[in-house]
Amino acid sequence: MGNLALTLACGDYDRTRALHDESVKPDGIDLTYLRLPVEETFFRMMRHQEFDVAEMSFSSFVISLERDPAPFVGLPVFPSRMFRHGGIYINTGSGIERPQDLRGKVVGLPEYQLSANVWIRGLLADEYDVPVDSVTYRTGGQEQAGRIEKARLQLPDNIRVEPIDPTQTLSQMLAEGEIDALYSPRIPSPFADRDPRVARLFPDVVQAEKDYFSTTGIFPIMHVVALRRDVYEAHPWVAQSLTKAFFRAKAEVFDRLYDSSALRFMLPWLNQYLEEARDLLGDDYWSYGLEPNREVLDAFLRYHHEQGLSRQRMTPEDLFAPESVESFLI
Repeated sequence: MGNLALTLACGDYDRTRALHDESVKPDGIDLTYLRLPVEETFFRMMRHQEFDVAEMSFSSFVISLERDPAPFVGLPVFPSRMFRHGGIYINTGSGIERPQDLRGKVVGLPEYQLSANVWIRGLLADEYDVPVDSVTYRTGGQEQAGRIEKARLQLPDNIRVEPIDPTQTLSQMLAEGEIDALYSPRIPSPFADRDPRVARLFPDVVQAEKDYFSTTGIFPIMHVVALRRDVYEAHPWVAQSLTKAFFRAKAEVFDRLYDSSALRFMLPWLNQYLEEARDLLGDDYWSYGLEPNREVLDAFLRYHHEQGLSRQRMTPEDLFAPESVESFLI
């Protein structure tokens, strides 16, 4: 009997490269790895469940768990993690000089439910007293007109979200002062083009994010790996087989990164950056698994519920296939 053929849709990451080049192979699985942009992967998986397993927005995945039946089962693998203080952009004429000035303002979002925006609203509420309902939100395409939410939302009445005109873009509106700020995982084109009308809220993003970690211990999780439920129910062993493979692929990266003979990436102080990250965040700063990430997962689930995206306050145990969070010991 041959291996089980599965299709994985995932981004092009150092931590998953070994799965793509097949130097790491999941036990009992022939894996077809599709390297796709994250927006395409998320849209196709959430709307049409096209792939057997896929990288998925953490927020979209949590929303999907409240369907009956839930279409996906999670694996405690986190292809994307990122601090998000740098994802808050302001119009320089809006009068916003500090985070608290966001209260009462109009803020653009590509989608309300994006994981990056869940983290941004959460950190602003917890650290800077900017409650989620103190802002009016406008949603739509950041660079291309006509974007809509991937998931149907039923938000509380106190959270005000309205779509922009389908002919407009958020980047244009931010530059022209039609919105006061933008929360987004992607850099808006006016900022990239050095338009003086657009700036980051936090001028020293790196220091703000280091201070945040020192205070909270949180390195935010953006994406998880989701296994289609019908695949999992037909082959429960797949959950642990895939999880083990993702762990092995990530482990290979650290040895390759910390090599002073020839730089693997075009960063002149790559080794020093890695040493600094380990000093601040710990040796396994990009950890997978349930227990090492319990506090981070719990914070996200609290934000998700407080922001009206999930009806129930879930726990980290609700997220993952049981087989993927346990392993044998010798």
